[in-house]
Amino acid sequence: MSQTEEFLTTAVKAVTDADAALHQGDAQPRIALWGRQDPITVMGALGVTTVGWTECEALFRMLGEKFSGGRDFDVEIVAADVSGDLAYTVAFEDSVVSWDGAAPRRNRLRVTQVYRREGGEWRVVHRHGDHVEGFPRELGTEVPA
Repeated sequence: MSQTEEFLTTAVKAVTDADAALHQGDAQPRIALWGRQDPITVMGALGVTTVGWTECEALFRMLGEKFSGGRDFDVEIVAADVSGDLAYTVAFEDSVVSWDGAAPRRNRLRVTQVYRREGGEWRVVHRHGDHVEGFPRELGTEVPA
């Protein structure tokens, strides 16, 4: 198994599982898998930019409070690579989730994440996500042309 394949089957799977939990309102698994050594950044699909562990942790806790009823969480890796103690993924994330108690909506995000080894473990240290055009959208509707 190559270094990248191992990274995908261990670290990226753990992050995917943690993000699925976040969509159900549980931020703790995501918090556990993020780095603590700066620089740590998020440029999120909500239009927020956070810098440093304190801001990122607060964002993750807020997301855990706002998300609920997450289902159908799926990650399609477009590209990934490992180079020494750094790695990255480029992916599409699909989900159905409720935001702040509203009716569930279908989401599709483009997401790039950077990972760094800290203490021998892969940790996410950067996330950039944005909505694909036509998303989020109500369940049962088609993407506008």
